[in-house]
Amino acid sequence: MRKLVLASIALAFVVIILGAYTRLTDAGLGCPDWPGCYGHLTVPQTDARIAQAEANFPERPVEAHKAWNEMIHRYFAGALGLFILAIFVVSVVKRGYNQPLKLPFFLLCLVIFQAALGMWTVTLNLLPVVVMGHLLGGFSVLGCLFLLYLRLTPYRIPGGDPMMQSLGKYSLLGIAILVGQIALGGWTSANYAALACTEMPICEGNWLARLDIAGAFSVPEADNYEYGVHNYAQRMTMHIAHRFGAIITFIYLCWLALKLYKSASSGLVRGLAVLLTVVVSVQILLGVSNVVFSLPIFIAVLHNATAACLLLVMICLCYTLYRKT
Repeated sequence: MRKLVLASIALAFVVIILGAYTRLTDAGLGCPDWPGCYGHLTVPQTDARIAQAEANFPERPVEAHKAWNEMIHRYFAGALGLFILAIFVVSVVKRGYNQPLKLPFFLLCLVIFQAALGMWTVTLNLLPVVVMGHLLGGFSVLGCLFLLYLRLTPYRIPGGDPMMQSLGKYSLLGIAILVGQIALGGWTSANYAALACTEMPICEGNWLARLDIAGAFSVPEADNYEYGVHNYAQRMTMHIAHRFGAIITFIYLCWLALKLYKSASSGLVRGLAVLLTVVVSVQILLGVSNVVFSLPIFIAVLHNATAACLLLVMICLCYTLYRKT
């Protein structure tokens, strides 16, 4: 069971990376239908199949590289769904052997809903709310798989002083802040606002006078949301909100790490505090690099992957603090 969950964690991490790559290469509509691609299980390759596909979807000519990006993401996501189904089946079969059952069932429901979000991403033409929800769903699946792995790992840390219990509550708040920041990043990316500001530390020009908070977090009606439908002021506001969120997240997590390092008697907790500081610092550097180097795909994908790592560190830290006895 633990090996199966660990393999699922690795697969979920790959799916998140592939999802980011698909989004950043503008391949979210590389296949205009779901779950196949132009009515097939693979990307049309022969001249006859390409002609047929373009006749069926005249508004979406075949771009093979984008279609393959999308389909590879779907293949891996489908495999992850099968792995999670296997986890649930094993948990049901071994329910009498002190195996968790509620969390595998929740994971199964979550991955089914995630598949629906993937479908709506295509059928609703990259509606930003759905795209952001799909991103958060992927992170949720990864986080729940990691939590399940921790639950299957029988370890406890001797100690259990009141200070650690209070810091456990602060770590929960840290997870909430981090998830909020990931959502802001997803919203910024879904609305193609990652390069709305190209200067540091905030934005170029008279940005304060041009803020449009209501417009930035609205969803205008449109037939297609590819490449975004918000105006510049609204995209700039999204980008600035993400930057301020990054500052808040960085300050809070560094404060939490410092507090843990000073208060903890366990080497594991101290190690996690150091790891938290390193990962959140790397994430900030990657975010700055996205702006300075005009969103290179490698750095942008790495930014998503590091956010996933940061979430796993926070889950491990919070679980460890609450498991202290």
